[in-house]
Amino acid sequence: MYTKSLIVCFFAYFFSILLGYLSLAYFDLGHLWLDILLAHIVATVVIFTFSIIYKNSSLYDPFWSVIPLAIFIYLIMYPEVDESSKLRFLLIGIPVTYYAIRLTWNWSKTWPGLEKEDFRYINLYQTFGRFKLFINFFGIHLFPTLMVNICLFPLYFAITINDQPVSFVDWFFCIFTILAVLLEHVSDEQMHSFKADEKNASLTMNKGLWKYSRHPNYLGEILFWFGLFGFSLSQSFDNFWLIIFPLSMFAMFIFASIPMMDNRSLERRPDYQEYMKKTPALIPSLFK
Repeated sequence: MYTKSLIVCFFAYFFSILLGYLSLAYFDLGHLWLDILLAHIVATVVIFTFSIIYKNSSLYDPFWSVIPLAIFIYLIMYPEVDESSKLRFLLIGIPVTYYAIRLTWNWSKTWPGLEKEDFRYINLYQTFGRFKLFINFFGIHLFPTLMVNICLFPLYFAITINDQPVSFVDWFFCIFTILAVLLEHVSDEQMHSFKADEKNASLTMNKGLWKYSRHPNYLGEILFWFGLFGFSLSQSFDNFWLIIFPLSMFAMFIFASIPMMDNRSLERRPDYQEYMKKTPALIPSLFK
């Protein structure tokens, strides 16, 4: 069953990226990023169609990590300036590739296959009842797509229209973004090791990075998007307004993802309430 699930997932993503690319080839909305947005939505509709056919919206989960690399590759293929820097492409590409491979691999290690759907989606279906199809498309598929798309928009300024020489800004945010992904990577590996021990089934992970933050993996994720924004400053510091996009990602985690995960842990782990009292949700306390 798991092998079949992987095959279905592979074909879903193959056709989503193919049709997304074809939309880029045949439609011109007057601005490169509008074309990319359309392709992103087309690819999302393909994944949504597969999720309806196989009755499992968890097919969408790796889309979050796969698409940023695909969009990055497209951007470096079609810069709009003559003096674009190959070194800058490398400095941006290293953390983006690390992020895509690491997060997709992490998903593959925890995905049980098509027989199980993410608890968050099931909760949404139960909450909104007869609006399930609406919530499925707009809430589970389209909303995350739009979030990722706007948070990738700073790369348009960092790559496509950037004719400035490589500077300290590029090097700083390359290192910053790699460290953000590393934080997420180490956090997830620590959690995998903890869950691998059956004795910890109903216990709360409060060791390693999880001693200082209830969601260090989310912190790494958020910092990754701030890192991508930072690359846009190498084109011009006037691009600072683009910080609204990673801030929107930050808000989504603060007001949606973290409360949802905390509530689930409170239901499943007797010691989680005490853990919440002692441990910050996201940013470690400097005075602990």
